[in-house]
Amino acid sequence: MTLFNKIAAVALGAAVVAGPAMAEFPERNIESIYPWAPGATMAASQVIADAMGEKLGVNISVVSTPGAGGVKAFETALSKPADGYTLFDGYVAPLVLQPMQGNADWTYTDFTPLWSATSNAFAIAVRADEERFADIAALLDHAAANPGDLRYSPGTAGALPHMVAAKVMQQADALAQLVPYPEIDNAVRDLRGGILDFIVINPGVYKVNKDDVKILAVLSTLDRSSATYDGAPLIGASGIDMGMSNLSPMGWNWWLVRKDTPADVVARLQETMGAVVNDEAIQQKLLDMGYVPTLFAPEQYEEIVGPVTEQLQGGIDAIAWEKENLAN
Repeated sequence: MTLFNKIAAVALGAAVVAGPAMAEFPERNIESIYPWAPGATMAASQVIADAMGEKLGVNISVVSTPGAGGVKAFETALSKPADGYTLFDGYVAPLVLQPMQGNADWTYTDFTPLWSATSNAFAIAVRADEERFADIAALLDHAAANPGDLRYSPGTAGALPHMVAAKVMQQADALAQLVPYPEIDNAVRDLRGGILDFIVINPGVYKVNKDDVKILAVLSTLDRSSATYDGAPLIGASGIDMGMSNLSPMGWNWWLVRKDTPADVVARLQETMGAVVNDEAIQQKLLDMGYVPTLFAPEQYEEIVGPVTEQLQGGIDAIAWEKENLAN
């Protein structure tokens, strides 16, 4: 082999070894594993994904992976390499609730956060022509004075909206008769028909049925949650402590990667997502869809997500309190 060929061979070998290390992330498309069936919530995640992909110069696809209350999506994402090309669309159910209930063997500390994404607050709604209750305080006072007299639905029994409603009523020592439905959409019909006195609604259902309902209180401590219900009052405006704060009483997601993802890759993803969620045009698009940008930064992950477990346990305990008192 000539001296030139030897030098060329050494240079080529060095390039092969150094190539991957010198490559700039990302080199290919990225997937965000989404834990529910396609719908409005997935569309909100895709808004963020599209904006991030545009900044990174690749496509970020939101991949619907429903099953087992979000556990299947997390297991799917955990089976992929920790290289930043698989993101967790980390909703409260698979991230916090399922581990609490013994259905998953991880905790929120097992992941590295990018940014918080969106939240959708629940609200207590009555019929549009309801005259008995001028505000949420009047409804809770009636339910305290007449235990079990009112009938309400949070949709599915035991799910997050039920936890939040039960906690609010426990705080007020108020009691209403639970009427579960497979979906809260189904309960709107019976609210209109007078079978139910109030329901726990979400922004998507509200937008479709806003002419038929009146929002007494938005069950959130985040000011911008009011905007998704056309300026309806937060529950705190009535002087009521709902016993939950920040992200705890609502649906939310926090985008994540595996804990062992390289630091430079994490930094690039965090910087990109931060720019996207802090973009006012993106924020408005999400608000128009009924989702509130939460804007919690990666360094706030522990202080925001940490208390959720304790507060959701309070919601679970409140359901047990409700069940016990309704049985008496």
